[in-house]
Amino acid sequence: MATDDPRDLDESTDVPPPSPAAPSCPPPSPSPRAAQDHGSTRSKLRAALDAVGHPFGFGFVLTLGALTAILIGAALTSLSTVLMYIVVALFLALALEPAVRFLDRRGLPRPWGITVTLLAFLLAIAGVLWLIVPTVVQQVANFVSSIPGMVDDFMTSDLYTRLEGTFGEGLSTLTAQIESFLTDPNSLATIGGGALQAGVGIANGVSGALIVLVLALYFLASLQSMKRALYRLAPARNRPGIEDLTEEITQSVGAFLAGMVVLALANAVVVFVLHVVLGLAFPALMAVTAFCITIIPLVGTVLFWVIGSFFAVFVDPTSALIFAIAYLVYMQVEAYLLTPRVMSRAVAVPGALVVIGALVGGTLLGLVGALIAVPTTAAVLLIIRRVVVPRQDAKT
Repeated sequence: MATDDPRDLDESTDVPPPSPAAPSCPPPSPSPRAAQDHGSTRSKLRAALDAVGHPFGFGFVLTLGALTAILIGAALTSLSTVLMYIVVALFLALALEPAVRFLDRRGLPRPWGITVTLLAFLLAIAGVLWLIVPTVVQQVANFVSSIPGMVDDFMTSDLYTRLEGTFGEGLSTLTAQIESFLTDPNSLATIGGGALQAGVGIANGVSGALIVLVLALYFLASLQSMKRALYRLAPARNRPGIEDLTEEITQSVGAFLAGMVVLALANAVVVFVLHVVLGLAFPALMAVTAFCITIIPLVGTVLFWVIGSFFAVFVDPTSALIFAIAYLVYMQVEAYLLTPRVMSRAVAVPGALVVIGALVGGTLLGLVGALIAVPTTAAVLLIIRRVVVPRQDAKT
């Protein structure tokens, strides 16, 4: 019997019941590290936006940072002389360290080795000054008083005749102006004022040298403890490598500075001998000048070759030519024979970097800057070779 009840229709229909929905996979939860980084990034971005969103606060912070930078720059400018003394004293201590280490290997305790090395250094300086300074002062006075005669002799030489035939009356006018300047009393007063300023500069230099010597003594005595304190600042796993690198840098810089002093002394001896043999004027003065200029690596020898040859022309053109040739030969001997032997323990620096370093250091800090620029460049090259290049090679 048929029925119209919908419930009967649902029961009689053979329809399978709907299958339960398959459970959906929950989305992967972010790792705690990623969530922390994301949160910190959002907080930093929000802080930056908040700072930018407040013009007054942003301008205040920016102005405060600029004023702080200006104050730091002014402080460094005011302390430039003190910083120079510290840097020179540190390099002097590194230059004397090889001698102290040599005495230490021979069984002499380090305090006694420092005392002996410093006394030998001071005695050497005193001996050089005692032998050279009186002669140099006398020769400088003779040089100033003999300038008019040297100009007159130059005007009567064959070289001046050839130059006058080439350049015309302009050379005569220039020579007359130079001679009138040298004989003018006002010029002499100007030179006297310059001499007074030079005397003040010499006094300041002497006091600065004493400060550098005292600082170098302290640095030399506490060099090992300074190194150990530097090692403690690095993580324990990196200390052996940093210790090896620091020892190599200090030994290389010390060998470089000591070698430059030896090469400059050899230049001074050669210049003195050449001036005496050739009969050129002022041998002691030119020897001291050669030592001060040739202590600059690579550039100093070429510079003094030009200066020495130029001043020798005023005495005798033939002797000047012989001096120029002889000193040029010595430059080759120094470059290919003396320098490899003296600098055997120092880091080799390419010639282009030596010139660039000397020019930059000389422009910034004068003679001292030109002297310390090259060992600084050598230290930077050593760090690049020992640290930067191996890390780059290890990357794939």
